[in-house]
Amino acid sequence: MDSQRLVLFFVFTMSVFLLYESWQRDQQQSTAATAVSASVTPTPTPGTIPAQPAAGVLPAPSAALLQNPSAPPTVAAANSGQIIKVETDLYRAEISTGGGDLIRLELLKHGGTLDRKKNFVLFTRSSEHVYIAQSGLIGNNLPNHQTAYTAQAAEYKLGDAAADLEIRLEATGDVKAAKIYRFRRNSYVIDVAHEVTNTGTAPVDAFAYFQLVRDSTPPEGDSAMVPTYTGVAVYTDKEKFQKVAFSDIEKGKVPYPKSGNDGWIGLLQHYFLGAWLPKQGTPREFYTRQVPQGLYAAGVIIPAGTLAPGASTTLAMPLYAGPQEQEKLAALAPGLDLAVDYGWLTVIAAPLFWVLQWIHGWTGNWGVAIIILTIFIKLAFYPLSEASYRSMAKMRIVAPKLQRLKDQYGNDRQRMQQAMMELYKTEKINPLGGCLPIVVQIPVFIALYWVLLGSVEMRQAPFALWIKDLSIADPFYILPILMGATMIIQTKLNPEPPDPIQAKVMKIMPIAFSIFFFFFPAGLVLYWLVNNILSIAQQWHITRAMELATKSAKPKA
Repeated sequence: MDSQRLVLFFVFTMSVFLLYESWQRDQQQSTAATAVSASVTPTPTPGTIPAQPAAGVLPAPSAALLQNPSAPPTVAAANSGQIIKVETDLYRAEISTGGGDLIRLELLKHGGTLDRKKNFVLFTRSSEHVYIAQSGLIGNNLPNHQTAYTAQAAEYKLGDAAADLEIRLEATGDVKAAKIYRFRRNSYVIDVAHEVTNTGTAPVDAFAYFQLVRDSTPPEGDSAMVPTYTGVAVYTDKEKFQKVAFSDIEKGKVPYPKSGNDGWIGLLQHYFLGAWLPKQGTPREFYTRQVPQGLYAAGVIIPAGTLAPGASTTLAMPLYAGPQEQEKLAALAPGLDLAVDYGWLTVIAAPLFWVLQWIHGWTGNWGVAIIILTIFIKLAFYPLSEASYRSMAKMRIVAPKLQRLKDQYGNDRQRMQQAMMELYKTEKINPLGGCLPIVVQIPVFIALYWVLLGSVEMRQAPFALWIKDLSIADPFYILPILMGATMIIQTKLNPEPPDPIQAKVMKIMPIAFSIFFFFFPAGLVLYWLVNNILSIAQQWHITRAMELATKSAKPKA
């Protein structure tokens, strides 16, 4: 396999890789998309919480309560709740008194995907898209996400000198209960708590559930060319990080442990995450299920124990709702940083991101950091690249001899191949010498692809001039065109293939490759462009040195 065939192999590898990722994403969402498109209810409300927990882990509440805490509310009832508006340094949120649901969450530090003048909206409840956070209590006459609440004010704002902001919702009915939201300054963690007092005359076994409810609509700006995962993720110390696709939920697949004393559950989408983070050591039941109107619920149940008459308790749960910033996620809960999923090349991608982030700390520009990282990678692979370019330089030197063999044997390909092998042996050329170095670099390239695609730090990060966002394609296709030009130069430096069909293919490849990269993130094309420029310089130097050495070694006439 010579260098030209290796380029074809690389293109094939990347194509298969992207097609596989796209197919996997489509398989996860195809069935679910039909269900969502069929829903016409303007404000869908999820129905019930999951089936009864496994025996022996949590005190089992009444199966009837778990299956149907109360009669499903009508659409009108779901819309009748008052909207409580909340503003902090990071959020602009809306909470409905109808169930106390967190129905809108706008991230003030992150621009919209399609319209950067607007803020990014993570949670929302509309006819086009549903993604909300719900919670409630399980037990006789205890409030759940269908209970009506009251609030002291319609608007809340975090004060300039305040460290946190509390919104208290009081349940209406026979039970004394309250739901409390606490927003903290400079934190994407929202504390959600339930206070309840047993005002009856009999003991009550109480549980609290916390769930995220979402449809399967892909995030804004998602495309088939750069597929990303949208779905449930569960982490436990025993089973580690696991994805649960919406299609798996429909089929009732439960690849994760249902119960334990550690772990978290959340919903992933490109760059952002919503996750419930139970306290370590607290018994818990994880669940996922499909609910009416094409929605999916992922949540956790924790026990409050038995409440004696007159006794009170508080059940709290942190909710992370924000960007997938790896360092911050790792500090919040074990395995939470794995929400930034680099796939099967995490072992390579994670160190690459760490180095990239370290360089960015010095430069303050992610584009410059990518250029410097490219130089580091090139230096690391310099010995392998040198071997590859020396092999190609030898092939270039013996190209006239190969042409004579072609002329001599014509269409007798078998004899021509034998003669070529003899020539390679005589000239001490390994035709596979240029193969290994490039093959070794393919995993690094794919890993860097995921780093640039999956790291929220790259989202809307500018480089220079027309490149305002390294995570999306170059809007004017200048970088892919420049990359194509460098590939043409590299083609000129390489020996021309003896096969005329292959030679024509290699002339077309720079153009095809440029179009292929029109859809790739600008940061990745920047890496490839800089890598090509460095490769050209290295290859030109080695080829020139070997050609001069060959000329000087020839006897003078």
